[in-house]
Amino acid sequence: MIDLSLADIALIVGGTIDGAPGAGAAATVTGPAFLDSRAPQADGLFVAVAGERVDGHEFARAAVEGGAAAVIGSRPTGVPTVVVADVEVALHALAAEVLRRLRETNPALRVVAITGSQGKTSAKDMLAAVLSDAGPTVATYQSFNNELGLPLTILRAVPETRFLVLEMGARGVGHIARLCRTAPPDVSVVLNVGLAHVGEFGSQTAIALGKGEIVEALGPDGVAVLNLDDPLVAGMAPRTRGRVHTFGRAAGAGLGLHALELDEFGRPAFDLRSGSEQVRVRLRLVGEHQALNAAAAAATAIALGLRLAAVGRSLESIEVLSPWRMELSERADGLVVINDAYNANPDSMRAALETLAGIGRRTGRRTVAVLGEMRELGEAAEEEHRAIGRLVRDLGIDELVVVGEGARALLTDNESAAFAGSVAEAVAAVGKNVRGSEVVLVKASRAAGLERVAHGLLTHTGDDMEEGSA
Repeated sequence: MIDLSLADIALIVGGTIDGAPGAGAAATVTGPAFLDSRAPQADGLFVAVAGERVDGHEFARAAVEGGAAAVIGSRPTGVPTVVVADVEVALHALAAEVLRRLRETNPALRVVAITGSQGKTSAKDMLAAVLSDAGPTVATYQSFNNELGLPLTILRAVPETRFLVLEMGARGVGHIARLCRTAPPDVSVVLNVGLAHVGEFGSQTAIALGKGEIVEALGPDGVAVLNLDDPLVAGMAPRTRGRVHTFGRAAGAGLGLHALELDEFGRPAFDLRSGSEQVRVRLRLVGEHQALNAAAAAATAIALGLRLAAVGRSLESIEVLSPWRMELSERADGLVVINDAYNANPDSMRAALETLAGIGRRTGRRTVAVLGEMRELGEAAEEEHRAIGRLVRDLGIDELVVVGEGARALLTDNESAAFAGSVAEAVAAVGKNVRGSEVVLVKASRAAGLERVAHGLLTHTGDDMEEGSA
């Protein structure tokens, strides 16, 4: 974050300064803004949010004692605080002004906005890795892509930052437009339009309308990077004033994805072509769908001026993405666990299950799917869960363990599946039956907490489970 005094911050956000005796308007914030008082940022700005279950104002003193310079909140806290009527609104105002000043002092700074119904965090992580090899890059942390995450990401940028990569999520029409008003993009990327959050948007058409706001925010000098394989995304081209770059496997894509192959554990190798340039890329990441995410990252990097050969080298060097996204780990006895427990929707669930089935076919290993609830599907929830249950059966996956009441519909058309009412039951049920020759996929929406199943399987052997240590 650029250096700002409390007086500067108060003026920008329309707040007033309150604090302990001796606190003054000259106190300076030089570190990032942050939400978690347990991980204070040196000389940073603690953002005190009053939530439904936790009130950040109660932890303001701990944040300052831990090294923060000051607090922004909606009431006095007993430590130096910029008091505002609405913390979220103030945070956006501060981020917008900081970004304006950064652009003014560093005209080379480029803002990249990325959205999609699934894959946006993986694609963002890949893009951030590629751009980091070309210059100082700040990117959204994990999936912190909402109304608080976006301004906090902006406030991590410094004068030397060359690329600011902002993942943008949405739960309704107008949400992305608001984020883009705070951070007008130079390049906007749309990966796909699926069914994630359909329960909040109301329809897939509404999702396309909302996602497309990211290209409407571009100026005439901007670039929209669109997935030509997705008709709803390709159809966004007329909605932007900027130039359009495309990627995908479809004929005519500006950045083409060709000759896709998978190794025994589903790690893709493929050709990327852009004009007269071509590179062969072998990813260390699991899942055929990661090839398209890599193509999106490559097309975006090229739009920002990078050469395809350098982009290919950067993609091949990526070993991990944000946690719990198709993380492949091997237990000492050879059991392979794919932890994809960070999030789930029908499209990402299908991609993960197809990856699991493919690994089983190529290696001859027995396959096990441990699946939990897919949330935010609205009225379509039961049928979408039933469809995934049928897919597990049709793909020939050897064992399905369904975890939690919210996922029970997965059992409807898959009578051989087992049900576990809790994470502990799932660990015990799966752990008793696996010994090292299996591949286990663990996947659900974040709230299900199924990463604990993956952890339990990796830290205990089947013998441990039977002895009750799970």
